[in-house]
Amino acid sequence: MTSTSFPKPLIVQGDQTMLLEVDNPLFEEARGEIGPFSELEKSPEHIHTYKLTPLSLWNAASAGWTPDQVLQSMERFSRYGIPESIVFNVKEVMSRFGVLKLYGTAEPDTLWLTTTHNRVYREIEAFKRLQKYLVPTLHEGEKGFTLNLMHRGTIKQELIHLGFPVQDMAPLKEGDPLDIPLAEALDDGTLLTIRDYQREAVDSVLGNRGPGTGYGTVVLPCGSGKTVVGLALMNKLATHTLILTTNVAAVHQWREELLEKTGLTADQIGEYTGDTKNIRPVTIGTYQVLVWRKDKTSEYNHFKIFREHNWGLIIYDEVHLLPAPVFRVTAELQAVRRLGLTATLVREDGAEADVFSLVGPKKYDVPWKQLEAKGWIAKAFCHEVRIDLPDDQKIPYAVANMKDKFRIASVNPLKELIVLQLIENHREDSILVIGQYLEQLDSIAKRLGAPIITGKTPNPQRELIYNDFRRGKIHVLVVSKVANFAINLPDASVAIQISGTFGSRQEEAQRLGRILRPKEKNSYFYSVISRFTNEEEYAVNRQKFLTEQGYKYTIDIYDPQEVAP
Repeated sequence: MTSTSFPKPLIVQGDQTMLLEVDNPLFEEARGEIGPFSELEKSPEHIHTYKLTPLSLWNAASAGWTPDQVLQSMERFSRYGIPESIVFNVKEVMSRFGVLKLYGTAEPDTLWLTTTHNRVYREIEAFKRLQKYLVPTLHEGEKGFTLNLMHRGTIKQELIHLGFPVQDMAPLKEGDPLDIPLAEALDDGTLLTIRDYQREAVDSVLGNRGPGTGYGTVVLPCGSGKTVVGLALMNKLATHTLILTTNVAAVHQWREELLEKTGLTADQIGEYTGDTKNIRPVTIGTYQVLVWRKDKTSEYNHFKIFREHNWGLIIYDEVHLLPAPVFRVTAELQAVRRLGLTATLVREDGAEADVFSLVGPKKYDVPWKQLEAKGWIAKAFCHEVRIDLPDDQKIPYAVANMKDKFRIASVNPLKELIVLQLIENHREDSILVIGQYLEQLDSIAKRLGAPIITGKTPNPQRELIYNDFRRGKIHVLVVSKVANFAINLPDASVAIQISGTFGSRQEEAQRLGRILRPKEKNSYFYSVISRFTNEEEYAVNRQKFLTEQGYKYTIDIYDPQEVAP
């Protein structure tokens, strides 16, 4: 902070919220300071609202923040005094991290859960859902509980929902050794450079490699090289590794990255997908295959991949999409080092606490605009384009239920005219048209004469189309939500979003990420919205995450007659 000639930008309120003034010269500095220990709730033009939550404060504690450091940060930027209730809450909530510690014992299948707080001990002892897992035990004169190693994750999951995050100090096993050297140069002759923030991310997860380190989640924007963080961690640990990701295209991209950027050979890398099931020292699989089963009462047969090999590291790519059934196995595999990679920890199912407990707390995070300023991701401009519904759709919209209202607004046929005009304005760019509804996408693809990729597109055909787009043989590609995640299209510089999954902040972040690979030109992200509909309301929520990262939306209103053919 360089000046005090203007009011400070932050107002801390007794209801655990903080109001941050956008137009204040200290806005950027304050936003970066409070981001690690709070969550953005609202982000209109002039005042952003952040909230102190238990999970945000526990993430800060796990990253090394102390209550005094959190309070000092708030005091630096607060226009008024910090309410006593906030001071108390920050100290009280953060003090819970570490109240419960989990240790190994001399018995290989037994763990020891302990606390120095008698009240906490008694509360856990009385909690019926834990009684079948925990055995009250006196160990070297200290009260605590013994539990089976297999219940390590389940206990951590239950206790964080009870309000007590466990500090896991039990040792992690060593997997089978595997030398994974990083390439010195890439195929094009350029040197492989691990960027400073990528090294910091790896170091944050490894820590001192002692108790309580070796697992965690790294949050970095799409296009910033999250995969390289995974490769660098594999190099440091030198062990058999299981990589889980979202789809077959992402599996192939990980394989290509491993072959290009490490000394691994093709026969050391296996794929575990619907088409291929080869387990090798480094194996890449999809979440979809793991959670497949014959029916709702059958076992998950493919979970055996976790247990029948001595993995030393598991990488959860796009960890915010980790399917609920995989959490069960993740609970059992707490002795394995693990890395979660994501552009956003927002989960639409509210399971952020489970990611914290079972994969690992957030260990590293960099604001998107900070990486943009250094040139590590593309500079992006975000626009919301609003257009009225056609006259013949206004009455059907007015009398429809909420779900049908959203669909009518989303598939507004006038959006196609906007798409045509935007593409005409970006003739020299590689453009993605992204949507939710297949009939709408088919119509636009036919009108543009452009290829389309949906969930029904066979994987080999997807690869051919993606490769044509990368080589510049096609410059417009229409994609459904299957392209939201883990697709490397480095030259894409324009994304036109015509429909989405209600108010998903997660999806908004991922779709912008499709065009953030560093390149010589700027990138443009357009969201086309039906005016005076509930699509506008959902759009506000979708923008929330990107606003937190520092992006500003311009809003343009189009007259249908102005874009009519």
